[in-house]
Amino acid sequence: MAVKKDEDGASRLRDATPGQGRPGNGLERDAPSTFVVDRWRDREEFKGRVMEWARKLEVGAHSIYIRPMTRKWASCSTAGTLSFNDELLEIPKGLGDYVIVHELLHFSVPNHGKLWKSLMRAHLGEYEDSEKKLREIAAAQPTARTGRIFHAK
Repeated sequence: MAVKKDEDGASRLRDATPGQGRPGNGLERDAPSTFVVDRWRDREEFKGRVMEWARKLEVGAHSIYIRPMTRKWASCSTAGTLSFNDELLEIPKGLGDYVIVHELLHFSVPNHGKLWKSLMRAHLGEYEDSEKKLREIAAAQPTARTGRIFHAK
């Protein structure tokens, strides 16, 4: 698979070998498979999404930063500051939502206990799939900064 940007700026995954449709997926054998990957346009769109979730979760986020981070996808402080790894701008929006909600919930629930997990599930459904995908992305990027985690264990 290869990622290519179209004229409209949307990222699309394309088979590296056109004409090799996958059996059983309903695609014609000669048609390359194409999937739209919805990514963030810029930092402002990402910050706007953080504010949307903050309103929905009734959380006061006072400052939002997007910056290089070497070991985490995001962090938050008790003063209402949120910091997000700038690499999040390159991943699908659905995974970004997971990171956003994960951090915002920590303003109400400081740990990853049963209440936090219940709230994650209430807002995102099967959030464990997103968590797993983020770990896979971090592990698959040998040239990226060190593998990201949410919190020190």
